[in-house]
Amino acid sequence: MNLATAFSGPSQAAYLRTLPAIRERCSNVHAMAQQGKLEYFDYSPDRESSVVNYCLEIMKRDFPAADGGVDFASIPPHGRWRHLDAGKSRIAPLMAKWDEEQGSPVSEKEKCKRLIDLFLVSVLLDAGAGNQWVYNESDGESYSRSEGLAVATVHMFDQGLFSGSPVAQPHRVDESPPAMQVSDTNPMVGLSGRTSLLESNPRFFGTDARPGNIIDFLESESKLDGSSLRVHISSLWGVLLEGLAPIWPARYSIGGVQLGDVWPCSALATDGQAEGDNFVPFHKLTGWITYSLIEPMEKILKWRFDGIEDMTGLPEYRNGGLLVDFGVLTLKPGLKALANSGGVPCLSPAHGAVVEWRAMTVIELDRIADGIRHQVGVNSYDLTLAQVLESATWKGGREIAKRLRPLTGGPPIEIESDGTVF
Repeated sequence: MNLATAFSGPSQAAYLRTLPAIRERCSNVHAMAQQGKLEYFDYSPDRESSVVNYCLEIMKRDFPAADGGVDFASIPPHGRWRHLDAGKSRIAPLMAKWDEEQGSPVSEKEKCKRLIDLFLVSVLLDAGAGNQWVYNESDGESYSRSEGLAVATVHMFDQGLFSGSPVAQPHRVDESPPAMQVSDTNPMVGLSGRTSLLESNPRFFGTDARPGNIIDFLESESKLDGSSLRVHISSLWGVLLEGLAPIWPARYSIGGVQLGDVWPCSALATDGQAEGDNFVPFHKLTGWITYSLIEPMEKILKWRFDGIEDMTGLPEYRNGGLLVDFGVLTLKPGLKALANSGGVPCLSPAHGAVVEWRAMTVIELDRIADGIRHQVGVNSYDLTLAQVLESATWKGGREIAKRLRPLTGGPPIEIESDGTVF
């Protein structure tokens, strides 16, 4: 069913905030690419096999099976947990502390709430730090970009810097963060935008504005299946999209409803179309948070999420950069002309090229995942999209970027971050 045909006005706004709308509208853009009708890119589907092969080699290297293939069962899902453990384990030692706390034992539910506190604030602070900012850990190791932001937040969390009661209850989030080693010589792109990312909604986060309290709300939306709870992914999605709505700057709206990470695409514009029919939703930050929060709820609380197939790949610069660097997407002359002194265009998230790039990324991630599965003879249950994102495309995008642009390791198209999109 084409859901978009059923909506107009406020209903159109509601549709554009759903998970299915992301893949459907991005598919429309992809269809235009197949016809050569994108404004900023040429599409070469014959180059997809090179991406698939490259990703498979990375998976074999990092998750080897005894037979020389890939040990799919050992691949974790894509989520903030990996970044928090960049270089070494940090979450397991943190949880071990909780088992040693004096007084009453820390329940599994409270442990999960604490991890959600940490994961959510860490993702909200992870919106692209730029090429210059780094975080220096006490052991002398340095981390940049997403990993640097993650490592910084886990140390701040452990020190109680996010807690309103840092001595009595250090491992919780109910305060805005201090500066993160930011200075004129160590700048972080989009920091001013992040100060508004911790706005919360008491319906979901409680009167103490604690992210972990979403567990209480989701319990009320769940159903019991044997000894475990089942929650539909749309419930978690709705909590995050509505509960974190204040983080979005005023951009596009329909019927007075602010849409968030939703943008017009010239390739979808036609004469006489209804308002919003040319809009493409991404909700990348919400998707990243969703992937990140599913993992602790599944691992610790043993919850099961229905509708997970509606989740998409994340339209961000690592996944998207992989497509450009391998020639699946080629910049048209008008876009190439916008290149800076480093040889790459630097664009705002609203630029039409960025909208096309991100829409193509969503569908191409589906196609790459299917290509990998076809080559190795597994299905989407054996190798989920979240595992492909973790073991192949995001990592592959970073590695090819470092090879092609060793001075910065940045993507082939830079995005002017405001702290809320990338």
